[in-house]
Amino acid sequence: MTSADGATVRPRARDLGVRIGQMQPGRHNAITDVDGVRVGHATIVRGEGRLEVGSGPVRTGVTLVLPPGEGWPRPAFAGCHRLNGNGELTGLEWIRESGLLTSPVAITNTHSVGTVRDALIALERRVRGAEAPRWSLPVVGETWDGVLNDIDGFHVTAAHVDDAWASAASGPVAEGNVGGGTGMICHGFKGGIGTASRVLAEADGGYTVGVLVQANYGRRSRLAVAGVPVGERIGPQEVPLPGSPAPPGAGSIIVVVATDAPLLPHQCRRVAQRAAFGIARTGGAGENSSGDLIFCFSTANRGLDTSEGTIAVEFLANPELDELFYATIEATEASIVNALLAAETTVGREGRVVHALPHDRFEELMQSSARSG
Repeated sequence: MTSADGATVRPRARDLGVRIGQMQPGRHNAITDVDGVRVGHATIVRGEGRLEVGSGPVRTGVTLVLPPGEGWPRPAFAGCHRLNGNGELTGLEWIRESGLLTSPVAITNTHSVGTVRDALIALERRVRGAEAPRWSLPVVGETWDGVLNDIDGFHVTAAHVDDAWASAASGPVAEGNVGGGTGMICHGFKGGIGTASRVLAEADGGYTVGVLVQANYGRRSRLAVAGVPVGERIGPQEVPLPGSPAPPGAGSIIVVVATDAPLLPHQCRRVAQRAAFGIARTGGAGENSSGDLIFCFSTANRGLDTSEGTIAVEFLANPELDELFYATIEATEASIVNALLAAETTVGREGRVVHALPHDRFEELMQSSARSG
């Protein structure tokens, strides 16, 4: 596929005729279909060959998801879920306590969390000026890219956070080997950033659920797409597994869910829980060495930064949440598949190669399954 400016664009699941679930996506099939949500990336690719800690090779970056707001994002109700806890998503204790997200959600590599967190605090000071709070607890998640990247070289800097902030936009979202996903691996194929959305029927409120993942988890043999055992059919004898020092089952995924449905914090937590089913549908199991952390925020209620008096809010009755649950499951599964399809074969440190999911074989398997079904 070719974009309007002549650049090569790797097809997404729906471009290949693969429908995941029963609901319809939004205009861009991305988390940015939730009005006001923006995404920005900073990607760092530098060097090749033998590892020299501090020099490279570098295959990493940072991704920002910005809730709506002019300038700095406005506070939003939020909740979180831990599928397996061998990972990090900073600021969650205050989210659990207050129910409020007051920063962008950033995703990077495991050893750059502190740098990105500090950079977000400094960025807020610059953007908000005198309105900046005296303290801040930004939300920053991570997955480990040490197979391909000089992860101990600390190559993500505050300048990269600033670049991701400056590039943040609505509309289509770059996927695969970009931002925090640059050096990530998913089910033994090249992974990274993926996104998708689902829109509820008007009878169910017409709300939008958008998901963005940083996918870096899973065993090849367990990968499934829309129920088709893709990982079994495209085994290591056909597409080699990456040479990896990590134990089987190691890896992580960060899932960010956004919705314009009016939700209270505990309802955001309940929606976040359902993303785990989307991970499971692709073959993830929250294994012992995996960090699988999920975050959900609602853009619906305004005025949550009021410091006194009462605030009028709206929220869905609990029985109305089921369709949001289904939308979250579908959008999470689709985001993971889109990450796999967008990612490109990458050579990293020590010449290690992580192969992309081959589109021709993927199409063949999915079409064959449709015919046989």
